[in-house]
Amino acid sequence: MRHVVTDADTAESVGSGDVPVLSTPRLIAWMEAATVEAAAAFTATGQTTVGTAIRVEHLRATPVGGRVEVAAQAPTAPAGRRLTFLVRAVDGSGALVATGEIDRAIVDRGRFLAATAGPEASR
Repeated sequence: MRHVVTDADTAESVGSGDVPVLSTPRLIAWMEAATVEAAAAFTATGQTTVGTAIRVEHLRATPVGGRVEVAAQAPTAPAGRRLTFLVRAVDGSGALVATGEIDRAIVDRGRFLAATAGPEASR
């Protein structure tokens, strides 16, 4: 997945800092999106995945207009319903921007949504 950093992606804009560079929350969202795409190979009809843990090191600042390519490497064998993805991001020069792991769990979509529909959902 390739992205170009915009003003809306900056730490200033999302409230995670006061500098006009790619924010860590936006970078993590991009990394999570890559894991969602990669996880599709492990789900059957009626299933989806949900994020359960994130371990990411944001190593390099990327300015507005900078390019970032994000990749998620799928596990070779899932551990039951748990999937751990190796994630990384590199900038337009090929320098490492971030690296880490993101865990996702395979769930039945209908049961998951039903379990989240508490009393507040009926209001």
